Amino acid sequence: MKKSLLTCLALLLTLTIGAQTDYSKYYAHLPKPMPLVVAPVIPDNWVNLTDFGAVGDGTQLNTEAFAKAISALSKRGGGHLVVPAGVWLTGLISLKDNIDLHLDRHALIVFSPDKRDLIPVKDGLADTKAKPGLTASKRKNISVTGEGTIDGNGEYWRPVKRSKVSDAEWNQYRAMGGTVTADGSLWYPFDLKHLPNVSSTYDAQEKMRTHLVRFTDCDNVLIQGVTLRNSPKFHFVPQRCTNVIVDGIKVDCPWSAQNGDAIDIGNCKNVLIVNNTINAGDDGICMKGGVGDKGAADGPCENINIQDNTVYHAHGGFVIGSEFCGGMNNIYVHNNTFAGTDTGLRFKSSAGRGGVTKDIYISNIYMTDIKDEAIVFQCDYFDNHVGAQAKENRETRYLPDFTDIHISDVVCYGAKTGIKADGQPGMVHGIDIRNTTIFYTGKDKDISPNCELRLENVNFKTFAQ
Repeated sequence: MKKSLLTCLALLLTLTIGAQTDYSKYYAHLPKPMPLVVAPVIPDNWVNLTDFGAVGDGTQLNTEAFAKAISALSKRGGGHLVVPAGVWLTGLISLKDNIDLHLDRHALIVFSPDKRDLIPVKDGLADTKAKPGLTASKRKNISVTGEGTIDGNGEYWRPVKRSKVSDAEWNQYRAMGGTVTADGSLWYPFDLKHLPNVSSTYDAQEKMRTHLVRFTDCDNVLIQGVTLRNSPKFHFVPQRCTNVIVDGIKVDCPWSAQNGDAIDIGNCKNVLIVNNTINAGDDGICMKGGVGDKGAADGPCENINIQDNTVYHAHGGFVIGSEFCGGMNNIYVHNNTFAGTDTGLRFKSSAGRGGVTKDIYISNIYMTDIKDEAIVFQCDYFDNHVGAQAKENRETRYLPDFTDIHISDVVCYGAKTGIKADGQPGMVHGIDIRNTTIFYTGKDKDISPNCELRLENVNFKTFAQ
């Protein structure tokens, strides 16, 4: 009987995971062709996390159970690791080739609030930085699927700006212990009541903060259906990966979360991002291309297809930058909704962090309640992370070159400024915006004479004067 139930469960999960593997409809009418991305094929082997001694009571640490389960599957050539309903407290998880991490609807993977559990130790020495909770490096055919949740316990890592939270929220952080700066503007999770520090000072510990899910140099990646929440930093970060699908995930973190980006694509090729719902503390769907010579060597974000997503709170709905020295090539953004973001379409960079954009097509974007600009080009961006101090930038290499960007059929109901663009000559040019209506509350456009934007059938409306 038990074997029959497991067979039925495996069949049901196979049907669930494979239900939407044909993504060809998203490639039917592209302005420029892209390679069709297909989901990774995972061997039909199944194990349950509980088979390896895991306990989902929210108190037992299950790091060893995850490692044993993934190792067992790897020895069989790969397969599906089922995480059933429960609260699965854990340290680091690392995927191997041909592995699917499948979360039951009521499964919560919660990364340990004890920072030591996310810091690798080798030969008795701790690393100088925490690793992302869920990682894969130089792997092929990996996936994270299901309807469960991966929680980063970010409040035990992130500093909090007093200006971003209510009195009640501030008092909740203070109740954890922690350290408030002398001027009262920042709270750090340093000297907490019940957990140890992992560095000698609060600002040194801050530099150890890292991402929730990061895949590096991987081929054939799928993340589908799951919820990523409350990351110490960015939530999903594929870097230098090829053939990536991000389908139907939810990203959820406090709007005040410092560096709480949702999806950050870094120097990747052949990426499909569809059907996702985002509430983020920083940028929503962001394209990054590295800094300086290394960023250039890693190559562009190329053949990126972004459709049918909804971004609620974020600093930007769709974003390029701030760093993209590797460039941006052939990106299609279509049928997306931004409701309550700070900016809608956000292009940001600065000298030393810029690159060249090519063949960027953006269409059918629907926005409401945009705090600042519906569309913005900024070429003097300052990375205002905690502890950062602005200084004169004299860099003459890797200047921003926003060009060959085609925006059409945008409807925005409510933005302080409709379109804003600023930069030195040659930084913003070859931009066309067509068939667009923007209802603004402050200013219709603020475009520097150094910037070359062509507006065709763009209608700005505001309250009756």
